[in-house]
Amino acid sequence: MKIRRIQWFQVVLAMVVVIAAAGCAKKKVTPPTPVPPAPPPAPTAMLTANPNTISAGQASTLTWATDFASDVTIDGIGKVDPIGSMKVTPTESTTYRLVAKNDTGTKEATARITVTPASAAPPPTSSSTGDESNARLFSQNVKDVFFDYDSYDMTSQDESVIQADARFLQQHPNMNFVIEGHCDERGSIEYNLALGENRAQAAKQALVQAGVPATRMRTISYGKEKPFCTASTEACWQQNRRAHFAYSK
Repeated sequence: MKIRRIQWFQVVLAMVVVIAAAGCAKKKVTPPTPVPPAPPPAPTAMLTANPNTISAGQASTLTWATDFASDVTIDGIGKVDPIGSMKVTPTESTTYRLVAKNDTGTKEATARITVTPASAAPPPTSSSTGDESNARLFSQNVKDVFFDYDSYDMTSQDESVIQADARFLQQHPNMNFVIEGHCDERGSIEYNLALGENRAQAAKQALVQAGVPATRMRTISYGKEKPFCTASTEACWQQNRRAHFAYSK
């Protein structure tokens, strides 16, 4: 009798094991749903020309910077790197258009270079015409100097630009001018006004040391209030950290 009970218990236990195994075999594991990658941010783009007014046969430098762009082109030039610069010599006034693209969208930026014929300027007939001619000649030959972030120290490249500016100014002793100090958008208004003044003064002292009389120039600081470029990128900020020379009557 006891043996039969053991045999019956073994049969029941075997059935339980078979049923449990069958239940486990039917259970399926659902794989996790893959999460698609987030789309890239929309591209940004900046394009500048320096100088933006030239005489026929002269060159200008295009400078551009983009963010998040997978494809960058400039009309008339073709595909370019996301950040770069190059000299161009247009034969007529030209508006260069940069197009930056990615899977999210498209961003455009333009820069216009005005080309004046070499023989277009007649001899000055009045003081007004003379001032306009001097202003144009000044902007074409006197180049700005640029500074590192949070600095007003002159670099070796700045010094070579100052020397070239000084040679032109010594050849035109009747030209007076203003040195404007500019900064990028970072920092407070008060701090950047002081930094801009230091940059303007640094450029002034460099010109004085190169032989240009201090009486021909005055300085002013605009801090970050009059940016040359408005994109929040390092390439753009570099364009804004400058001492800019402007002709003055």
